Amino acid sequence: MKEIYSKLVDAAIEGRNNSYSPYSKFKVGAAALLKDGTIIRGCNIENISYGLSCCAERNTIFSLICQGYKCEDIVAFAVVGDTKEPISPCGACRQVMAEFFKKDMPIILANLNKDIKVTNIVELLPYGFEEIENV
Repeated sequence: MKEIYSKLVDAAIEGRNNSYSPYSKFKVGAAALLKDGTIIRGCNIENISYGLSCCAERNTIFSLICQGYKCEDIVAFAVVGDTKEPISPCGACRQVMAEFFKKDMPIILANLNKDIKVTNIVELLPYGFEEIENV
């Protein structure tokens, strides 16, 4: 499993290379491993109107959905940034992850030194919004 996580972190670093972050100068990359072995990469993209920016995690998730994949196709997910410790997703990204990820799916948080922390969405967002049935 460690080899798969390492490969996914490498893919997130590749995604990070495409970051458009002229304002914060803080590049973030993400990568999703799918059941069929496909890896979808993403990065953060900023806008001068900062609220219109979008994080690497959401861009990656939205991209794979746009390409016809389903949330049940995601096997593992990695996020990478130039941080001292493994990077941590923002609250908005955590809520989007909660919408699309299985509760026990591995989420690999990493930095450029390839220090990693493996977690899941329940640990990252213990009281996230949940779908209400029969609304």
